[in-house]
Amino acid sequence: MDLESKLTDLSKTVREHREVLLTEEAAKNALVMPFLQALGYNVFNPAEVVPEFTADVGTKKGEKVDYAICNDGKVSILVECKPAKAELSANHASQLMRYFHVTEARIAILTNGVIFKFYSDTDQANKMDERPFLTLDMENVKKADVKALQDFTKDNFNIDRIVATAGNLKMQSHVAKELEKEFADPSDDFVNMIAKRVVDGRVTASVRETFEGLIVASINSLIRDKVNDRLTSALQASNPIEADDSDSSADDGIETTEVEIEGFNIIRAIGTRVVDPSRIAIRDQKSYCAVLLDDNNRKTIARLHFNSRTARYLGTFHGKDETRHSVDGPRDLYGFEKQITDRIKELEM
Repeated sequence: MDLESKLTDLSKTVREHREVLLTEEAAKNALVMPFLQALGYNVFNPAEVVPEFTADVGTKKGEKVDYAICNDGKVSILVECKPAKAELSANHASQLMRYFHVTEARIAILTNGVIFKFYSDTDQANKMDERPFLTLDMENVKKADVKALQDFTKDNFNIDRIVATAGNLKMQSHVAKELEKEFADPSDDFVNMIAKRVVDGRVTASVRETFEGLIVASINSLIRDKVNDRLTSALQASNPIEADDSDSSADDGIETTEVEIEGFNIIRAIGTRVVDPSRIAIRDQKSYCAVLLDDNNRKTIARLHFNSRTARYLGTFHGKDETRHSVDGPRDLYGFEKQITDRIKELEM
């Protein structure tokens, strides 16, 4: 089984059992040890994964790190664990920082089994950085995360390459945060730059105020369009669903329209964050189009009420109760990501 498949299985375990993993030991056994195994390390070999590794700090003797991972007989990664429900804090990181300083490890991982924060010494040699260069959320593992983790596997481990990549990832994270700030609340410099490229003449206070709203709206629209185009294309390529041009649908009066197909593909794209897309199915009815988990009509994720010419609605569910939301078209469904993913999680319980 490849790394991506292993992480997918572990992600499912996290979603199913996180709420009952109340202690640090429970998080270690159910989440952290399987994660280390996914990277190719033998957690039962004390020469490879050392539990309760002693890291004496100054006058403090007997200080222990939960795990030390060894490569070629040298400690290369320190792992400090907390309970699954614990919020990883700066205090936890400072504790790990003390351990980091007195060992030869250049990588440190702080985790509660759900969130894994990876640290290195990119700012100053042998001193753990204050900020992680990589944060992995096991409830939402991305393709980029899998690619980054390949370097941490036992077979591919190369500390020089990891540290070099860590510096780039850390800088990329800073750039992404600054862009996120600009996208949510554009600065005067950013607004002026865009406005000067679009309008002739002086950029007045009135023009800036107008462009602030236009920039935010345009960015959101661009992101939605890009996400819709890429996810829909990918999903249709792997499991194409097309409108039936034959006359067979005329017998029962049901016609699955292109707008319903687009709505279904968007819901399925959102659902890929929680389950395998192949498990999300469409089943059309005369009055609505149902989106189901495992093609089971007792597991309704949502309903598309798109048949009316005057109004369209998305039906979301909690238990057996349906709530209808007015929408203009399929792309509005992106605004209901939480309701859709929460419903899938509910059906998986």
